[in-house]
Amino acid sequence: MTEYLALDLGAESGRAIVATLEGDHLTLKEVHRFGNGPVRLPDGIHWDVLRLWGEIKAGIAAAIKSGANPLGMAIDTWGVDFALLDENGSMLGNPFHYRDNRTDGIVEQAFQIVPKAEIFAQTGIQFMQLNTLFQLFSMASGKSAQFKIAHSFVNTPDLFNYWLSGKITNEFTIATTTQCYNPLTRDWAMGMLDTLRIPSRLFGPVTPPGTVIGLLLPEVAEETGSGEISVVLVASHDTGSAVVAVPAHNQDFAWISSGTWSIMGAEVFEPALGEKALAYNFTNEGGVFGTWRLSKNIMGLWLVQECRRFWRLHGEDLGYDEITRLASEAQPFLAVVDPDADLFFHPGDMPEKIRKFCSATGQAVPQTKGEIVRVALESLALKYRHTLERLEELSGKHLNPIHIIGGGTRNQLLNQLAADCTGRTVVTGPVEATATGNVLMQAIALGQISSLAEARAVVRNSFDVESYLPGSNSGWDEAYAKLINLA
Repeated sequence: MTEYLALDLGAESGRAIVATLEGDHLTLKEVHRFGNGPVRLPDGIHWDVLRLWGEIKAGIAAAIKSGANPLGMAIDTWGVDFALLDENGSMLGNPFHYRDNRTDGIVEQAFQIVPKAEIFAQTGIQFMQLNTLFQLFSMASGKSAQFKIAHSFVNTPDLFNYWLSGKITNEFTIATTTQCYNPLTRDWAMGMLDTLRIPSRLFGPVTPPGTVIGLLLPEVAEETGSGEISVVLVASHDTGSAVVAVPAHNQDFAWISSGTWSIMGAEVFEPALGEKALAYNFTNEGGVFGTWRLSKNIMGLWLVQECRRFWRLHGEDLGYDEITRLASEAQPFLAVVDPDADLFFHPGDMPEKIRKFCSATGQAVPQTKGEIVRVALESLALKYRHTLERLEELSGKHLNPIHIIGGGTRNQLLNQLAADCTGRTVVTGPVEATATGNVLMQAIALGQISSLAEARAVVRNSFDVESYLPGSNSGWDEAYAKLINLA
């Protein structure tokens, strides 16, 4: 019996989870949970990384207090956001949130210096204004003073790993999310960075997942009441860890990491860098054991989360179960929205944004809470179908089933809508896929598990999954035609 500690930070919440691996069976126990979200300052929207660092240490302390004696610990987070460190390792400024408006219009400016096709050929990453590349380019365009004194670039999990271990690293899977990494040369795209006036000297060696980088710093161990714990680099991009935990028997499956974002993809062994991948705006992010995640980011449950937040701010604190019940009782196929429309990217009055989109496109306008959420969920399922068709074309595979993992698996209505819309079996679980994948990669790094196939067998032995079979296709083809006209 071996124990591990997974620190899993998402865009909405974070958690510390103690995992016990006994033979081929894994059990998880959440010992600490905390909220996460943007903080608005006069200069823009930031992450409160110092508070998050305090919560990480509280999570370690809670694990020890629960009686755990973890052999290893590892952190995973959302992608693209970053910090800069000076030559003494001090953080320069508070990291920006990827939804900050400093990147509005910046993508087109970058294309004037390096053409879109060339950026894709060198990075293979889906174009979104939130990408690290465009955040850095916005700093270069604004002549940020930080570049003059910065010594090291670190993504968010790399920052916390540095504070945990004292070692500055750039983990592979998170590095590939930045649109600054070249999957052909297996190194940073130095020439492109310099052309965009982003100092390439900031980018250090890339370290593969499954690497033990050291022990927990003595001062952190003392503060949290822990002993010597190995700090492990796992797939520190949360989606990378989640895909490790897909309970698949073979590789001809599609996966959706469902949460604030729905990231839909397939597991491949070579990145897709051709004209169609560029035209379809797909992304190639690094996985484990030589795999790549050919995938596409979809706005996901962000629309529903923002609706709930808006209603709560105005005195109606509805839980997700109640919101989903209202949606299940609402009229189907009232209207279709494109979840990835620019209108929905920034925080705000999401119910009104959805109504505004429907009105502007000449559709019926949802009025009730159930109708608004139903439109959002059906539109998300339609986006899954649209993405699946292109994913199969690029991968050359017929992908079945669709594995949905992560917190979004709790939305049973969306799971069934996805099965009905795509005509594929949907298999959901595990819910805590990211933490599970985090732990399994620790076990591989520390010699307890030998391979990805063995890790996925542990997932199948340890967690229940639920299957959703396709039902009636009535109405979906007409709705899909509407989405095609909108997208």
